[in-house]
Amino acid sequence: MLWCALAMKEGIHPKYDSARIVCACGNVIETRSTVPTVHVEICSACHPFFTGKQKLMDTAGRVERFNRKYGIKTDSKADSKPDGSGSPPA
Repeated sequence: MLWCALAMKEGIHPKYDSARIVCACGNVIETRSTVPTVHVEICSACHPFFTGKQKLMDTAGRVERFNRKYGIKTDSKADSKPDGSGSPPA
């Protein structure tokens, strides 16, 4: 129970106040930090992952390579039926 009575040492801890995070897109986020202002290049308001504008690219044909390796045949005509009931690949 002795540890409960001990307080933190004075003068060794940084000051923890409100802070502003400013993005290059102009978005400002209010938070708390030991630094009063933080400038960032990209934030959750403009990052493609969080905005849904991220493009997932098939680099070096990995999907086609996987399909060739395991002998999976895709029928593009069956996948593009107008009623949306495309058959799954064989």
